[in-house]
Amino acid sequence: MGPRVGQIAVIFVSRRTNEDAAGYAEAAQAMDALAAAQPGYRGIESARGADGLGITVSYWADDASAKAWRDHPEHRAIREAGRDRWYEDYDLSVADIFRNYSWTRG
Repeated sequence: MGPRVGQIAVIFVSRRTNEDAAGYAEAAQAMDALAAAQPGYRGIESARGADGLGITVSYWADDASAKAWRDHPEHRAIREAGRDRWYEDYDLSVADIFRNYSWTRG
């Protein structure tokens, strides 16, 4: 982690289907690697519960970088596959980070 002030957070909350877990895992890994290679990428954090609810937050230098990721052709194709197979539903929010705190056990 680290300072996030001034970055854009793309918050993706989703519920998975029970379909094609292996395909989902492969696609998620590929998208993580592809996102990390994009200009303006600042990191990602993700968690998924046993009930299928997941939260992924990707961080971007600015809104233009986040939009470029949204519009990337490979990302767009995987997003469509997700709608067809892997997600029951999802909600996506984009936020400016204007305050950030961190703490680590010493």
